[in-house]
Amino acid sequence: MHEDPVLTELLAVLERSPEVLPLRVRVIELLAAGGRYTEALSHCATALGQEPGNEQVLELLRLCTAGLAAAPPATTGGFDWTAAEREVADIIAPAFVDDGEPVAVAVGDVGRFGQPKITLADVGGMEEVKRQLELSLLGPLRNPELAKAFGTSARGGLLLYGPPGVGKTFLASAVAGELGANFYPIEITDILDIYTGASERNLHEIFEVARRNAPCVLFLDEVDALGHKRSQLSGSSTMRTVVNQLLTEMDSVTGGNEGVYVLGATNHPWDIDVALRRPGRFDRMILVTLPDPEARVRILRHHLKERPVEGIDLGAIAKRTEGFSGADLAHVCTSATQLAMADAIRSGTVRPVRMADMEQALSRIRPSAGAWFESARNVVEFANGDGTYDELARYMKRRKPR
Repeated sequence: MHEDPVLTELLAVLERSPEVLPLRVRVIELLAAGGRYTEALSHCATALGQEPGNEQVLELLRLCTAGLAAAPPATTGGFDWTAAEREVADIIAPAFVDDGEPVAVAVGDVGRFGQPKITLADVGGMEEVKRQLELSLLGPLRNPELAKAFGTSARGGLLLYGPPGVGKTFLASAVAGELGANFYPIEITDILDIYTGASERNLHEIFEVARRNAPCVLFLDEVDALGHKRSQLSGSSTMRTVVNQLLTEMDSVTGGNEGVYVLGATNHPWDIDVALRRPGRFDRMILVTLPDPEARVRILRHHLKERPVEGIDLGAIAKRTEGFSGADLAHVCTSATQLAMADAIRSGTVRPVRMADMEQALSRIRPSAGAWFESARNVVEFANGDGTYDELARYMKRRKPR
């Protein structure tokens, strides 16, 4: 069988840039179109580790398992996929399916709502983060008269910041669940548009949708990309107007729209326009750090809970993963599952994920937050004159270097 030259080139590019999800999805499509379902399944597992719940990848996963079920025995090495495809798919898929119940918003609106079933009790560890959320947001909302007596308010925005992959989106969803509110997650790709004025309209409509569906936690991911310092945007008039629009919408929320709680997430708060940090906007910041041992155990358990496992010592793995983010731990679980799946495909017998699979995955994966801590160290040492990042400085002083 001749190799598709386009696929060959894409595989080479993917090897150099494994983090580019759209590229991996295209490779899966081409592998599936060529009947190479086993290889495509391996890429599906990796893609779902990068973006859990990605509907396009899940659909490709179903297509590939169905393709293997229909393939003649010689193609699959004698593996009876008619009987086993569901078992093998069950190893991979359940942990990546969102437990929430997303509902479409009105025609023309951006994004989808979720009504989270999780609360802060489902967040492992992170006791200091939970305490700050209770103090700065949940407490005033639950006790409005008391908050009024002390002259405090939960209005405005709250910014979650920290290394990538530590669960900022999960925390925001848990806050919505705690409040019994709709959860409206927005990424920068939901806002930016190539046409003049369209990005500003998108942003305005997002806030309008949140107001119409209050109580609502409006979660803006990658706020640093959206609300970048205008002094550094001299060559981009489009982005400057988007920042201005965001300022306007934040002021509008503060000015009388009840039931809309704006949470933002960023890896680089030092890149956010200072105007967005003023009172009534993102005037409160909470540092979300790497998971502690208790949190690591719960994260590992979560990512393995619906997969067949045998003899896995979560405590031992947690001890060996100091400095790993939640995303890193998910990657370990996904990689171990891939190893078990590959073994199942070779042998024709579905087996559980074992400690040996986890150890082999751990030997290949390193913590991903190192570069972030290098940037953060520079900020703490040279750009913390006003004490904004004192909490980060204390955390980095306590943190064991890796």
